[in-house]
Amino acid sequence: MLIPYSVKEGLAGFQRAKFAVFAATSAMSVALVLIGLFALLSFEAQQVSTWLRQRVGELEMFLAEDIDRTQAQSLHLRAETMPGVLEAEYISKEEAGRIFREEFGEGAEVFLNEPFLPASIKVRVRSSYANPDSLSRLVSEFKSWNRVDDVVFNQPLLVKVQQNIRLLSIAGLLLGTIVVLASIFLVANTIRLTIYARRLLIRTMKLVGATDGFIRRPFIVEGIAQGLLAGVLAALVLSGFYSVLAEYLPQLGISSGVVVVLSNLGVIIAGVTLGWLGSLFAVRRFIQNVAIS
Repeated sequence: MLIPYSVKEGLAGFQRAKFAVFAATSAMSVALVLIGLFALLSFEAQQVSTWLRQRVGELEMFLAEDIDRTQAQSLHLRAETMPGVLEAEYISKEEAGRIFREEFGEGAEVFLNEPFLPASIKVRVRSSYANPDSLSRLVSEFKSWNRVDDVVFNQPLLVKVQQNIRLLSIAGLLLGTIVVLASIFLVANTIRLTIYARRLLIRTMKLVGATDGFIRRPFIVEGIAQGLLAGVLAALVLSGFYSVLAEYLPQLGISSGVVVVLSNLGVIIAGVTLGWLGSLFAVRRFIQNVAIS
């Protein structure tokens, strides 16, 4: 009997205090949109970080000038099996010359009569392996192979990228913490005001002998319902934002339906959690402070 009464009274609170419910739901919706946007930015930053680490983590093995194609292909296959290697690409002398002409432009004709560019193997490592220590060990291994003249990679750029990614990660963590704490503070205070507006009802219920748990349950149900409504509204807003962003920036991963569904589900769950915790702590405080004498 207690659960149906709590649910009935909790939902009836939407009719009794429309403005308070509107204020609390709006505050939670804004907070959830901010959290959802930050989660989106964090996801995209992680994707860019992974891509960037892979790009600057490229190695290039320059092969001996007199190497034949069979030996080169053997080295290519061997490179692909090395730990941490994502992919390897063999570039012949002819292909190297074509790439050089495309990148160097009109002045490349002066070198056409001399095959000065050696064959090479470009190696791209996994993002988790793209750090100076791992790449240095991989370079040493490649240099020890027969028919490999030299191995190069942009170590200064990789170190700089690593430092910048670390700084951005720390800044993102601090910013995310501020956003979440500000959202919780906003929601908790708004819910506290809505419950404060009904302090006389709480006092009356205590005067007639209602237990703290009996008084608390309808407010918690109302807070959960407000959080659910706020989560759905925030999910709709974020879905529209994702659609617009995916249309203008199709290269972003948010065009994936899985990302959008998981993001919206997380926002709705966060809304229910915020409503539950906010109402729980707010009503507990007022029940303890309301005098019955």
